Amino acid sequence: MNALKRWSGLVWMALSPLLTYLMLHAAATEIRKNPVTDTWIQWGVFVTVFLPIAMGLLLFGWFAWKGDYDRLPESSSELEDDR
Repeated sequence: MNALKRWSGLVWMALSPLLTYLMLHAAATEIRKNPVTDTWIQWGVFVTVFLPIAMGLLLFGWFAWKGDYDRLPESSSELEDDR
């Protein structure tokens, strides 16, 4: 199962830039088709919301690839005290 987690991390890391490119391409295409203020605002909001999500996907994939999710705690008593 840990190998599956690690390889899926590689998939998430690959999907993040691909999905970002597709979103920016769609935004540019739609803005070129209809260059009014409403379209600019709509796609500006979409891109602004999506970019942090894509970065989170990239980070999640990186942590999975590194093996940070190999052993997950089963109860809160197993969590480390960071103080």
